Amino acid sequence: MRVTIPSPLFSYTNRREVAAEGTTLAAVLLDLERQFPGLRFRMVDEQDQLRPHMRVFIGSHELRDLQTALNPVETLHIVQALSGG
Repeated sequence: MRVTIPSPLFSYTNRREVAAEGTTLAAVLLDLERQFPGLRFRMVDEQDQLRPHMRVFIGSHELRDLQTALNPVETLHIVQALSGG
């Protein structure tokens, strides 16, 4: 599966797009963690939930449940909301 990486997480991958394997969002994130240590912690909290500022999409459909089944021919888009004051 192709995964697009947002600018705030670029330092983990040094690439805008990477490949990951898995049949669920959780499995893909674990594969990304295996390849790029520390990346999953930036996306998933201690309760095993996506952090509030992280958004994950397949096309225009937002995924929030880590157990969502994925089709490996799709592209997973990771988006990180920016905030500040």
